[in-house]
Amino acid sequence: MNRRPHSISAELVDEISGRLAANRQVRYRLHRDGCVHIDRQLPFLCVYRQPADREDNGTASLMLGQAAYLKTSSDPDLQADISALIYSIVKTQSAAFGGFLLIELWAGEEREDAGRHPVRPAFHLHAPRQGAPGKTLDALEGALLGIRLRKQRAEVRISYQDDCFAPGLAPLLTHQEAARLECVTLGLEIRPVYRDPVTGEVLPFALNIMRRKVTLALKKAFYSFSHHSTRYRPRHYHELGRRAMTRAVWDTDQRLAEISERFDLLLHVTPVNVGEAWSAFEQSGYSRMPEFHYRPRSADPALLKRALYQTPLEKIEDPTLAAFFTAKRDELDRQITLLNDRNTPRFLHGSIQLFGDIDAALLDAAKKLMARPPGRGPCGKDEILDAGRFAQRAREEMAYYRERDPSLAARVEVRADVSGLMVSHGNFLIGADAGVSRARLDAAISHEIGTHVLTYHNGRKQRLKQLYAGMAGYEELQEGLAVLAEYLVGGLDIPRMQILAGRVIAVHGIMSGADFIETFRLLHHDYGFKPYTAFTIAMRVCRGGGYTKDMIYLRGLMNLLDHLGEHDEPDILFSGKIALEQLPLLRELQWRKVVQPAALMPRYLSDNNVRQRLSKLKSEPSLEHMMGNL
Repeated sequence: MNRRPHSISAELVDEISGRLAANRQVRYRLHRDGCVHIDRQLPFLCVYRQPADREDNGTASLMLGQAAYLKTSSDPDLQADISALIYSIVKTQSAAFGGFLLIELWAGEEREDAGRHPVRPAFHLHAPRQGAPGKTLDALEGALLGIRLRKQRAEVRISYQDDCFAPGLAPLLTHQEAARLECVTLGLEIRPVYRDPVTGEVLPFALNIMRRKVTLALKKAFYSFSHHSTRYRPRHYHELGRRAMTRAVWDTDQRLAEISERFDLLLHVTPVNVGEAWSAFEQSGYSRMPEFHYRPRSADPALLKRALYQTPLEKIEDPTLAAFFTAKRDELDRQITLLNDRNTPRFLHGSIQLFGDIDAALLDAAKKLMARPPGRGPCGKDEILDAGRFAQRAREEMAYYRERDPSLAARVEVRADVSGLMVSHGNFLIGADAGVSRARLDAAISHEIGTHVLTYHNGRKQRLKQLYAGMAGYEELQEGLAVLAEYLVGGLDIPRMQILAGRVIAVHGIMSGADFIETFRLLHHDYGFKPYTAFTIAMRVCRGGGYTKDMIYLRGLMNLLDHLGEHDEPDILFSGKIALEQLPLLRELQWRKVVQPAALMPRYLSDNNVRQRLSKLKSEPSLEHMMGNL
């Protein structure tokens, strides 16, 4: 946006008209805190005129998520210039589409009993007596009726009248001008339930809900109008959303990604002396609490928090992206707190806040898995590949993907300070003491590279950096996809599933107050895990003071199976590090061309046997079905 406020002059009107005729973005600051934003050629415009005689906090923000809006003043001295600008916009856009919808928003009156009782949202639609767009009104009414706030369902009424503009203000277009330009005008009066009725201060939680819901309702109205009253045929109402992002969006995205990159929570809570701790624990007869050492914290949590809350979230006009970034900021806040609380009693409570609790269904599934016989393993003694040989196979897999996309920058590293296998910032790290059985080779490659490395890379190819840094809650889907990959390539067996179940049981134990020794004994004596396996699971869930992430492998798989039974969209799941609960936001951003399809898909999905296995699983998406095929 041009930072210098503009007066609405004839030159500015001509400039805006020329840009629209060329299908170019329009964004200008106007005097009196005004703004005109039009993404591209579109058959609609939202208008808000700030009252000149009173405050009207929050109302303007209800339309700022639209792809075409004009925010201006109700000052009588400006109305002629405003009308000239609107006339020019409507004339240009209507010529392109054969019709145009102009909607003005304003705040209605407060209810007299506001503050004493929950006030339901209310909308009053003002429609013309002649030529009212019935299907558009139906679509808008239906969408508004679906809005709920504080458990109160919205009420909507429609009035048909001569003027459909804010009361006491001059018409934005005369009847003759609107008819000549094939323009329909509507008014939307909104009860201001998003602010305190006494002080007039904005109620931020209510406003955020109303912004999101009103934005969606208006897009549904524009979608209906486009199909029934213009030549434009969008495929989905989200397609009418904003594509051009403001500077605040990219600043927020950049800052949150930089904060994510400045620390790796998993690395900072993973012990660097697992081998030595196991040896000491074994020599003590499994009776002495092991002492774990951690790498020094590379970032100051206080400085990270300061940077986190300096992100300009409040400047983001788009409610979808505001929700997207707010969720990520909240998650980073909790992660930074965990970094600060490492090896303190507070750590476990913070981890539960981050990863959630274990519900009865998850615990029951874990116990049922533990009750199953182990099944058949590989015949004879399976060959174990050491870290060097496994790393070579991993590099071959990286080369396969790099042939298809040379921009893949991921590295494979064998490191002495890493236990087992992990992906950090897109690089595949292999512990120097790690070993992988040949029977599990494809499963491990598909888990780590086919899921974690690929989704990081695909996220790197997106404009939104959160898609490689990780959307809020992304880890559960990541691990669910990774375990599903093991199943699809035939590398998942009952013992592996029982390890995932054992992690859930161990996390439940530490949530109930168990320490490391008690957790080890629960796994070893009660559930029959071998000593080193029981030690490893106990180490993973007790590290840092109680790291509950390990329960999300099984939970992520179960939730992913539920999702696969209802949706057929594997591509979107690999477009970055995303979360199932945020898929609606992601789908919207795809329709708006803000998010692109995945650059690379996992190699195993090109295999006919894998596709057949996936198809059968979709027809019966349950853990029981999976277990029956192991």
